[in-house]
Amino acid sequence: MRNLNISIIALLESHLKNRRNFLQILSSAIVSGHFSADPFVSSKLLLHSLSDADDDDDEAALAFSKALFFHTQNPNIFAWNFMFKAYSRSSSPQESLALYNLMRRRDSPLFPDNYSFPFLLKACGRCLFPQKGQELHCLSFKLGFELDVFVQNGLISMYSLCGLMEEARRVFNLLPVFVRDVVSWNSVLSGYLQCERNEDALKVFVEMMEDGSVRPDQVTFVGVLTACARIGFLDLGRKIHGLVLGSGLELDVFLGSSLIDMYAKCGKMEDARKVFDGISDRNVVCWTSMIVGYAQSDSFKEAIELFREMQLHGVEADAATVASVISACGNLGALSHGRWVHSYSERWGSLMSLSVKNSLIDMYAKCGDIERALQIFHELSNRDVISWTAMITGLALNGESSRALHLFSQMAMSRDVMPNEVTFLGVLSACSHGGFVELGFVYFNAMPQSYKLTPRIEHYGCMVDLLGRANLLIEAEKFIREMPIQPDTVIWRSLLFACKTHQNIELAEFAAKKIEELKPRRSGVHVLLSNVYASASRWKDVNKLRRYMALQGTQKQPGCSFIELEGLVHEFFAADCSHSQIDSIYKTVDGINKVIRFETLDFDILNCQQ
Repeated sequence: MRNLNISIIALLESHLKNRRNFLQILSSAIVSGHFSADPFVSSKLLLHSLSDADDDDDEAALAFSKALFFHTQNPNIFAWNFMFKAYSRSSSPQESLALYNLMRRRDSPLFPDNYSFPFLLKACGRCLFPQKGQELHCLSFKLGFELDVFVQNGLISMYSLCGLMEEARRVFNLLPVFVRDVVSWNSVLSGYLQCERNEDALKVFVEMMEDGSVRPDQVTFVGVLTACARIGFLDLGRKIHGLVLGSGLELDVFLGSSLIDMYAKCGKMEDARKVFDGISDRNVVCWTSMIVGYAQSDSFKEAIELFREMQLHGVEADAATVASVISACGNLGALSHGRWVHSYSERWGSLMSLSVKNSLIDMYAKCGDIERALQIFHELSNRDVISWTAMITGLALNGESSRALHLFSQMAMSRDVMPNEVTFLGVLSACSHGGFVELGFVYFNAMPQSYKLTPRIEHYGCMVDLLGRANLLIEAEKFIREMPIQPDTVIWRSLLFACKTHQNIELAEFAAKKIEELKPRRSGVHVLLSNVYASASRWKDVNKLRRYMALQGTQKQPGCSFIELEGLVHEFFAADCSHSQIDSIYKTVDGINKVIRFETLDFDILNCQQ
């Protein structure tokens, strides 16, 4: 019998990667009775079965392993641990806890060991079952695992996933310094990141460096860089970059992508590009981080160009890449590029996720093809709040205010998806462009009353714009004074724009003064006020203001525009002569001006004759 068992194990080891041979060996073991009689054989067979389930990430393979497990007579703790591990990593982590309950209810119950707890605690965290986690915490203490670093790290991670950071920190603090390892520190740091407590995450890193007993690893640096990116701590991010280079760690795709993201979110795209160019083995994560960085920093042309370069390198994009590129096309007004990316996404069906479709709705709407945006929207089988918001905002942007508000009423009646703060920005924008003043206040007041949403500064800005467009300037100024939050420069600039349109000089000067108080020595407000004076033909005030600007040394940022022609996006700045075809462009513009002057002259002569 023993020799036969050894033969089965030897065959199993030699045919580990051959599924067909494995099934033959399994069948032989079951028929001969060795599977049920020998826990060692059954455990080995079960382990190989679960390795197939891990490799394939296949629910069917996992179900087969579960059936195999239940065919085992009196499985030992190793077999139970195999199942705990497999289900804790699967899409059904609750099955680990169900198996644990079954193990404890048996006639001869087994106690979990130090290998069981990490898997069970992981399942508790993923299922957000803190009470079950606390039960396991108590049991681990009774079984004497209070100094076992694997069990304690599992507890820290479980409490962190459940959002109980005080409990996670308490477990960490009770763990002696000589027991803590880098995973212990990383678990606390990651927990704070998951709870959006970024400053606390950075404090943990500082404690770790001051403690000195454990060196940070790749996971540590990625977590700290993530916190720096979220808060915008560029100086600390640069220091972390230096520590990474000095630690001897390879700048792989994970660290590289985190550095790219940190520099991009801190507005340092040149530094981000240097990191990107320095990564030798770039994968889709690196390319996506760089493309997203360009898109989020309004460098839309660079985002599209990098995506094309990505295609030339033969790197397959994922949904996040495509969604960012489509967004860049929409903000750039590059409809041809957007259509090409749309076709690219359809060729790879896996890329047509909801996020990509939402980006397509936004892109087509911003590029003026509102009917195509509506077509994609109506074809969606499942719509989330972003889908509705993109379509409502797109209709408002294209002057379809009534259709936008009608769509919002459909959203409200469906009750499948609740509107959020961004949705109401689109709704209020529709009211503003449509001149629906009373309706705008109805929706604005409905935010806290009906939807429990607190209006932000952007919503107050929409209301000021709504009143300003309707030439209710006194009401707009009163609305600003009565705001429960401090108005920012955007609010006052909105009022200043309205004053220019309706030539209210006195209120324009007041708004300009408020902007100057908030952000002194900015040229934008002086330019706007100068335009207000010019629209009212007050040329002395225009000249006086421009002399003041010259004395202050303030300069107006040149205007920038884009035009897409035959698949290429051309960028132009005011008074810029750097374009390769600038001579031909100016000749064409001069020709157009001559035609306009000629047509205008003919029109004036015709009017005189009449």
